[in-house]
Amino acid sequence: MNFKTILGGAAVAAMLATGAVAETVKAGFVYVGPVGDFGWTYEHDQGRLAVEEALGDAVETTFVESVPEGADAERVMTQMALSGADIIFTTSFGYMDPTINVAAKFPDVKFEHATGYKRAENVSTYSARFYEGRAVLGHIAGNMTETNKIGYIASFPIPEVIRGINSAYIHAKAVNPDVEMKIVWVFTWFDPAKEADAAQALIDQGVDVLMQHTDSTAPMGKAEEAGILAFGQASDMSAFGPNAHLTSIIDDWGPYYVDRVKAVMDGTWESTDTWDGIAPGMVAFADMSDKIPANVQAEAMQMIEDIKSGAYHPFTGPLNKQDGSVYLAEGETGSDFSGDNPLVAMNFYVEGIEGEIPN
Repeated sequence: MNFKTILGGAAVAAMLATGAVAETVKAGFVYVGPVGDFGWTYEHDQGRLAVEEALGDAVETTFVESVPEGADAERVMTQMALSGADIIFTTSFGYMDPTINVAAKFPDVKFEHATGYKRAENVSTYSARFYEGRAVLGHIAGNMTETNKIGYIASFPIPEVIRGINSAYIHAKAVNPDVEMKIVWVFTWFDPAKEADAAQALIDQGVDVLMQHTDSTAPMGKAEEAGILAFGQASDMSAFGPNAHLTSIIDDWGPYYVDRVKAVMDGTWESTDTWDGIAPGMVAFADMSDKIPANVQAEAMQMIEDIKSGAYHPFTGPLNKQDGSVYLAEGETGSDFSGDNPLVAMNFYVEGIEGEIPN
């Protein structure tokens, strides 16, 4: 498929004649993990490949994998910009300040930062409502646990991760009042050894269902070895724990990446903030295991449909904060950006979760 196929031959000819668009748009991608992590970075790279498939010779993509958050990221972004990138996707929360810094030096380059909140005239932000998926996983976990102990491997104490923990716990507790959630913070996005150690620590505490907000398949492998159940993160991880795997949240970045690169091509790109979820398809699910009882599968599928249609919001009151103060009154739903406790800035556990959020 070529440039003219996507935009229409007459439109492309006119744009080229006026100099509104280059023949080939260069798109760069900066990854926090390896493309073979079969989790977060793997799915971002699948999005990059979707851009190539959709836009063909009209686009040239490059990527750099396993880039640490911080000064190294800033150097990589700078080199991409100097190499002629028209748009650069920076795919981890810790790339936020480096993205803003580099964007200020290259005002003609478009930047897209995943999961952050700082924008500029040439910097957009985008993320997915992962908490919608965690609600579904929590419902399944609450039904499936026999020890009433669910484990959660958490990466960094940022709102995105805290929302997921709370959402999973709320929905597990709703179907199983005896549920406890054990949380281990690993302070990394991708470190198979640390993730495996965290999984083992949770298993040693009696956890029989494991969740993760980290990117490697190591926790799934540990669950398989221990004979417990687990959910995959960001990508379908069933191959790494055929007996353990219940389902996975899948991050589908492809349509967003294609749209944003096309916007650069046709000159319509603007700085925006995108927060999509189940309804637009940015949050999806792997096939559910036969281990999940038919009635629980049906309930999970109904929750997916209700979230998709807007009939149900995963944060619906009454809900209290961990200290017992009211978070949401009866029937009230969580607000994205406004109010005293917007979802985008969530920094507390809900009532019932033990332990403290680390600084």
